[in-house]
Amino acid sequence: MTTSHQVLNILVVGVGGQGVMTASEVLCETAILQGFDAKKTEMAGMSQRGGVVSSHVRFGPKIFSPEIACGEADILVAFETAEAMRWCHYLRPNGVAMVNRLHLEPPVVSLGLFPYPTHPVEEIRKHGIRIHDFDGSAIALELGDKRLVNTVMMGAISENLPFAPEVLKERIVERFRVRKPALAELNAQAFERGREAAREAAPA
Repeated sequence: MTTSHQVLNILVVGVGGQGVMTASEVLCETAILQGFDAKKTEMAGMSQRGGVVSSHVRFGPKIFSPEIACGEADILVAFETAEAMRWCHYLRPNGVAMVNRLHLEPPVVSLGLFPYPTHPVEEIRKHGIRIHDFDGSAIALELGDKRLVNTVMMGAISENLPFAPEVLKERIVERFRVRKPALAELNAQAFERGREAAREAAPA
């Protein structure tokens, strides 16, 4: 991805248990290893009960604050569709949204405090946002483990980063190679499937 500024702002959102924080941690680690300054901040609301989770990731020559200002995100990585809709206003006018087409009702919905949006992806498109939506959770389950969705989503955004996709893939796989080689191979597959899904879901 080319931006009009030197700092890349990535907003990662979802619900507890989906790997949002792991994904942001891997992004930061990879950026630092590539010579960038990187910072992140995380917010988890009842994450252990399926509550909403968000993480701001920023990297560039020098980062002074981990917070992404509203309207300044270059990439929105959404592990769940309603969360994508809730955070889409953080994107720049030329930003991109990578959205897992999964509907999970947070506690505020199941408690009857708020309704779940009927068509969140369509609502996002009404704002003129460039959105790639695909069923990342189905890909993860097809590979045998729903927890692979965070690697699927990392693969999906990998071609929008200022370093080669293989760099991020290697960082993810490295985490499993020594202790759990079978998981290393599964994550490599999940990453590539995410890349393919993002290309196929690219806006016309």
